Amino acid sequence: MRRMTEKRLYGTVLLKAKKILDFISNLETAPTLKEISTGVEISKPTVLKILQTLEYCGFVRSVGTEKQYYLGSIFIKYGDKTTKSFDISNIAMPFLNELRDKTTEAVNLGILENNQIILLNRAKSSNSIRFDLELGGSMNMYSSAMGKALLSTYSEEQLNHYLDQTALTPLTKSTFTNREDLLKELTQIKQQGYAVDNIENQDGIYCIGFPLIKNDHIFGAFSISAPVFRVDNDKVNKWIELGMETQKKILAHF
Repeated sequence: MRRMTEKRLYGTVLLKAKKILDFISNLETAPTLKEISTGVEISKPTVLKILQTLEYCGFVRSVGTEKQYYLGSIFIKYGDKTTKSFDISNIAMPFLNELRDKTTEAVNLGILENNQIILLNRAKSSNSIRFDLELGGSMNMYSSAMGKALLSTYSEEQLNHYLDQTALTPLTKSTFTNREDLLKELTQIKQQGYAVDNIENQDGIYCIGFPLIKNDHIFGAFSISAPVFRVDNDKVNKWIELGMETQKKILAHF
């Protein structure tokens, strides 16, 4: 959810509705009214009123006598429309699919939104053991390969503004939590042109990220990610080479 440090958001019921929708979407099985109320810590009468409105609008649907709640099919249309509106996905994915084929590892496409990386699309790993991020999910810039790749291109003023309003909360034992250490890391990333997330954002996951920027316009970023047990120096060097080649191919189309 967006930070509310700079301005006050309007519409408390909308925020509650989003909390309910997020709760439903994060579960593998459809919850009941009681389960939703407990999970979002909102009273059952209030949750019921919101669910009834959401159902009327097509955002949720209820099934069965106990009324288990699912997300509505309208999100399929919204999701398809949203994906099509991002030209970067249409342009980049053929090249990212090719990169996945060459590395056999997952290749992720992200965009920058509200100081976070939103996972827009993905070429799934062809390996039997893989770790896939959730499409539409968000990652911190300071802890992810795509995020650090973009942060390294920021001006000093932009970077200080980001760091002043961002708590460097540890996500793993390797997450950068010291401002000066992160700044040194970003300087190195700027010099080499790519970023490494060495188990900094998620336990057991190694990523290499590349920024997609042209004429000072940030289009997004992409990363190669793999379980750390499948990573070695030879692979990393090859992935960096292939990633930078892919970066050039994508940017040539903007």
